[in-house]
Amino acid sequence: MSKTIKTAALVGAVAANFAATGAHAQAQEKCYGVSLAGENDCAAGPGTTCAGTSTVDYQGNAWTLVEAGTCTEIDLPQMADGTPREGSLEELDRDLPTG
Repeated sequence: MSKTIKTAALVGAVAANFAATGAHAQAQEKCYGVSLAGENDCAAGPGTTCAGTSTVDYQGNAWTLVEAGTCTEIDLPQMADGTPREGSLEELDRDLPTG
């Protein structure tokens, strides 16, 4: 295979990768306390392993990837005592599993 063909193949592979992943992909950030039980992306605190292991809706120590800059703007239901529930860029001590 000639050097020109190898170069063309490499450029084609890189272009295909950009097309498959989206050249305009949005930056993402970890947002704690916004996922439903079993729908977190990772880090669900002690006693869990990774993705899909949260056991409580809006579990404060479980995160989900969201578009950068949107974490605290996600519309979430209020807590039982009427306090607003918001996402956070850091782990939260609320809505943790008991026991």
